[in-house]
Amino acid sequence: MFGTFFNVGMIIAGSIIGSIFKKGIKDEYHSILMQAMGLVAMGLGINAIVQHLPSSKYPVLFIVSLAIGGIIGQKLDLETRFNALVNKYSKGNLAEGLSTAILLFCIGSLSILGPVEAALKGDYTYLLANGMLDGITSIVLASTFGIGIAVAAIVLFCWQGSIYLIALLMENSLSNALLNEITIVGGILILASGLSILGIKKCNTLNLLPSLLIPPLVFLIMHVLHL
Repeated sequence: MFGTFFNVGMIIAGSIIGSIFKKGIKDEYHSILMQAMGLVAMGLGINAIVQHLPSSKYPVLFIVSLAIGGIIGQKLDLETRFNALVNKYSKGNLAEGLSTAILLFCIGSLSILGPVEAALKGDYTYLLANGMLDGITSIVLASTFGIGIAVAAIVLFCWQGSIYLIALLMENSLSNALLNEITIVGGILILASGLSILGIKKCNTLNLLPSLLIPPLVFLIMHVLHL
């Protein structure tokens, strides 16, 4: 778990540094930083999709995952609940920035494979690299959205901690195919966040978040049925 603690620490440190910069940045610079973050999110999302979709053994699974996950998320109205909770304790558009930060920090090859490598091989290379990247990203995000971006560190800890424990418990069952499918769905969600930030299309990204749970559920069913 050392790698995850390092990752969390970098996000918190980056958020503090970014929030300090925020106080001295003019509105026009905030605007260009927002555009930069939107483009970064879109770029990372597209990269995840292009890189992992050709390797998918179940190319229809991400479509099914987004459809079912979207219906579940819409039923639970996750977007509205999340925005209401964040806006209750903050001002501005922190909810949008925080949801983007959570996706950027949690859904990516390094953030998913890192805990797996740490659990199975004791290799922290991916997590240390991810921590450095997240630290830089959190500086830019916090300089735009404020210190509240640090909350994403808590989500990251729970996310990577869960993957670490699952990898330990399912050492012989955890497959690269499953991680690949999760990354594809995550890439689409990150791309959707970028579209929202740029104002191209408002996507209820948080309502699509349950889509990430569908691939593990499908793989579990296939494992039980020996398919």
